[in-house]
Amino acid sequence: MTSDQLLTAPATALPALRGAVAGLPSYVPGRRSAGLDIAALASNESHYEPLPAAAAAVTEAAGAMNRYPDSAAVELRERLARHLGVTAGEIAVGPGSVGVLQQIITGLCDADDEVIFAWRSFEAYPILVELAGARPVRIPLDDAEGHDLEAMAAAVTDRTKVILLCTPNNPTGVPISHESIEAFLRSVRSDILVVVDEAYVEYAEAGSGPDSLALYRRYPNVCILRTFSKAYGLAGLRVGYAVAAPAIAEGLRRTALPFSVSALAQKAAIASLDAGDEMESRVAAVKAERARMAAELEAQGWKLQPSQGNFLWIRADDSLREALVDAFDRADILVRGYQGDGVRITVADPAANNRVLRLLAAHAG
Repeated sequence: MTSDQLLTAPATALPALRGAVAGLPSYVPGRRSAGLDIAALASNESHYEPLPAAAAAVTEAAGAMNRYPDSAAVELRERLARHLGVTAGEIAVGPGSVGVLQQIITGLCDADDEVIFAWRSFEAYPILVELAGARPVRIPLDDAEGHDLEAMAAAVTDRTKVILLCTPNNPTGVPISHESIEAFLRSVRSDILVVVDEAYVEYAEAGSGPDSLALYRRYPNVCILRTFSKAYGLAGLRVGYAVAAPAIAEGLRRTALPFSVSALAQKAAIASLDAGDEMESRVAAVKAERARMAAELEAQGWKLQPSQGNFLWIRADDSLREALVDAFDRADILVRGYQGDGVRITVADPAANNRVLRLLAAHAG
């Protein structure tokens, strides 16, 4: 067929996307920065360069990138098992914690099953649920910007398969206490998987949130979800993991896309675990900056909930949100605005943080 014939060929119907996909909102990532003067504070990334040991591991592994990675991630799972005091059979890995979460929902939910989570929380939750054909059940946050566990328990039905608990919550930074989650687990059926999403756990002060491993050991329907993207600084390599009962973890490994975690990511994650002391030193600096910023913002008149993530949350109606995001844009500072809810600002180095403080001082009151 000639090009002229292609142009004049009658129109035909294209293959149709599933209804769930056609109506699916796109995940909105934090905006990217371009230029040395732009402060990239929209994505909760670590502002530090990769840990030297992780960078060296990637350089060494790059020489074998013509080979497929270990799809079972055996070495990484064994290293994580030693780090956490569990067995490798209780661990599943994936491309970031969001990739593992997709494995969880795919592995447990049939069409019209329900997944309960707080809202606002991690933006990918409803997208992954709807993509699986399941039904997202959003439970509004309480007045302190945290999870309303009583309302979440009351929302459970015979179609509930998964409950997501994000602690510290993204984007508000509010943790869920150990006692609260334990009481919640006592009230929830044991055939519902309760996922404790701890993407920011390394930034939380000791005792502010749950001892998730202790909860997991007591309640086999608990699944712990973590990532190397935040405190470990491997956001660009995409590696996360879950800790779950062996039968569940095996199911998650079977639902994973083959070879989804690259060899470079696996080696970098192992090296990062081995450099834990250096990572904790960096985290301590972020915590100190978070406390400094929060104290100054409260002195300016901003009302904040104590954040246990590497970010601060300002509750704002849309008028204030738009004004703040516009002001940050003009000041070459990228932050994350959430329609109808507020603004999230990643804590970075002191110089970038000072720029944030100066701008917010001009809009306080």
